[in-house]
Amino acid sequence: MSDLLVHGGRLVDPVNGVHEPRDLLLRDGVVAAVDQPGAFAEVDGAEMIDATGCIVAPGLVDIHVHLREPGQTHKETIATGTAAAAAGGFTTVVAMPNTVPVNDRPSTLRWMLAPERHLRVRLFAMPAVTIGSMGEDLSDFEALAGAGAVGFTDDGKPVLDSDLMREALLRAGRLGLPISQHAEDTRISNSSGINAGPVAFRLGLRGMTVEAEARIVERDIRLVRGIENTEGVRAHLHVQHVSTARALKAIRAAKAEGLQITCEAAPHHFALTDEAIGEFDTHCKMNPPLRSEADREAVIAGLLDGTVDCIATDHAPHARHEKEVEFERAPNGITGLETALGLALKVLHQEHGMPLSQVIARMSAAPARLVGLRSAGSLGVGQWGDVVVFDAGASWKFDAKASRSKSKNTPFDGAAMLGKIRATVVAGEVVFRE
Repeated sequence: MSDLLVHGGRLVDPVNGVHEPRDLLLRDGVVAAVDQPGAFAEVDGAEMIDATGCIVAPGLVDIHVHLREPGQTHKETIATGTAAAAAGGFTTVVAMPNTVPVNDRPSTLRWMLAPERHLRVRLFAMPAVTIGSMGEDLSDFEALAGAGAVGFTDDGKPVLDSDLMREALLRAGRLGLPISQHAEDTRISNSSGINAGPVAFRLGLRGMTVEAEARIVERDIRLVRGIENTEGVRAHLHVQHVSTARALKAIRAAKAEGLQITCEAAPHHFALTDEAIGEFDTHCKMNPPLRSEADREAVIAGLLDGTVDCIATDHAPHARHEKEVEFERAPNGITGLETALGLALKVLHQEHGMPLSQVIARMSAAPARLVGLRSAGSLGVGQWGDVVVFDAGASWKFDAKASRSKSKNTPFDGAAMLGKIRATVVAGEVVFRE
C-alpha cells in the first residue's frame, strides 16, 4: 500500500466543518484517516509532507479552463496546462471545448481525457452544446454524457437561438447536467475586448455594454423557469464568468425564486477594472471585458453573499506573438491557474474579510458540487486524496517567466499575491512541491 502523511498543518475542510490542527493520512489514493497531531507517528514507510505553519485543504477545483489541445498546442498542451494547475493548487480542472477540432463527439472527449496526454491533475471536460459550437444543431448529449461529460458549453460563443437553448437546457436537465452559458448577446456586442465606459472612450474603442451580458442571462432564466413549470424538469443553467451588477441582480432573484441557477466569477473580474488596460495593454483584454469599479464591487459582493457560487479562472493561454499586436486584433483571454488562489486570498480574504474557509469552499467544494464530482472538495475519510498545502500568510509576487504554463499572457506579472502553494497532491501522489 502507498501511504502519504501530511502532518503539522491546520486542516481547513469546509464540508466537514474542520478548521483546526489535524494530521491527514492518505492511503492508495484516498483519505484513510484524519486525526489529532501526532496520531500517525507509527505509520512505517509513509511519504511525509511537513505542513507546519501551513493550511491543509481539499485540492482546488477549476470548472473553466482552456487547455488548447487538440489543435492549438503552440498556446498550451494538456500536459503544460495541468502542470500549471498543480502549481496553483488545483487538483481537478474542467476543459472547455473550443479546440481544433471542437470537442463535440465522444471520440474527441475520450482522446482528451486519456492518460497519454500526460495529465498532472484530474481532468474532466464540458463538450460543446452545438456541433462545432456553431449554434445550429445540438451535439449528442446522451453519447457525450456516457463518455464522461460533466456538462455542456459553447464557451466563447453564446447559444443565441432561444428554441435551441431551451431544448439544450431540457435535454441536459434530464441527464442531470448543467448547460454552462457564455452570457453575451453578440447581436449587440462587439469583439473589442473592452467595457463600454470612460476608458473605451479615451482610447477611441467601441466598448461592450453591460446589456450584452445581462440580456442573455435574463433570457436564459426565463427559459429555465418555463421548463420547470411546463415540463417538470429541473434544468440547470450555469452562468460563466459573470462580470456585471445587472446580471448578478437577475441571478440573485432567480436563486431566491428557487430556480437551479448557478454562476462563477473569474479572479480578474474581482481584482481589476478596465483602468488596468492603460495604454492598450493586450494582457488586459478578455471576454467578458474588465468592467467598472461598480461592477467589480458587485462581483465581490456576490462572492461574499453566496450569489456567486464559485471561482473559476477562465485560464486562456495565448502565444506571445498573438498578444503583441494592436489591441483590437489581439485575442481575448489571460492565464490564471497559478494566480487564482493568491488573488482570492489577497482581494477577498485580506481586503474584504471573506473567511478563509469560505474562500476554500468557493474554490473546491462548490465547483465540485456544480459538476457532480462527489469525491472532490472534501477531505472526509474515503474521499479522493486530493490536497493543497499553502502558507496563507506568505506574501509573494508572481513571475510570469517561471510559469508552468506554455503561455505567459497575464496582467499579473510582478503583482503582489497572498498565500504560497507549498505542495499539491492528487490521488495521494505529490504532483507539485515548492
